[in-house]
Amino acid sequence: MLDFNHQPTLSEKLTDLIDSALQTENQAQTPRNYLGASRLGVACDRALQYEFTNTALDEGRTFTGRTLRIFAAGHVFEDLAINWLRQAGFNLYTETASGGQFGFAAVDGRLCGHVDGVLAGGPESIGNSYPALWECKSLNAKSWKDTVKRGVTLSKPVYAAQIALYQAYMEEQIPGISSNPAMFTAINKDTAELYFEWVPFNGELAQRASDRGVRVIQATDAGELLPRISKDPTHYECKFCSWQDRCWQGGA
Repeated sequence: MLDFNHQPTLSEKLTDLIDSALQTENQAQTPRNYLGASRLGVACDRALQYEFTNTALDEGRTFTGRTLRIFAAGHVFEDLAINWLRQAGFNLYTETASGGQFGFAAVDGRLCGHVDGVLAGGPESIGNSYPALWECKSLNAKSWKDTVKRGVTLSKPVYAAQIALYQAYMEEQIPGISSNPAMFTAINKDTAELYFEWVPFNGELAQRASDRGVRVIQATDAGELLPRISKDPTHYECKFCSWQDRCWQGGA
């Protein structure tokens, strides 16, 4: 029931102003013209196509101001982790000599990825070999605990595919990065607890992810709509998909 007598509080007024500004800024950004390598672990091929072609999201599925604030907070946590690891004795690089982010491009620049960082060395007590890929995620408490319990490969297959693909594609630029385990870092956003995991290179997973990216690009060029993950629109992956209406109600 609507309360027509409700007067917005100071918090509500300021939050609305901030969220409006964030949404305006987000909408003004130029859409990327490539398939993000970090997304190749996503379950549904068709969702990847929609993402690759910058297909408009369903009504009501656009990023809210709160979601954009969560994204921004994630960048802050990553910056904190960078400082913490450096203070702990790791030689962590997050930019190339020219100042840009480490990354790669394949399929004529239509498949691209950008890595969080590269470890060139670390404390002797850790005992890993370098160089090593570094990937960092901030997670809510429930998601973080599941990652700690099951490991990144089982708990976060999207991240696992991202790590394997990045190790493979970065080898040409940084020889040895696919020979050494990557360091996956997860920060519990609710408690600031930290989880670290060495992730050995999975060449088979990297190949599958790479082949999938090529398949999505080629199918899109050919005007072919790839299969959905499910035949049931109430499947949990479909239920939370940003293109559910378009996909199931006959949208092109």
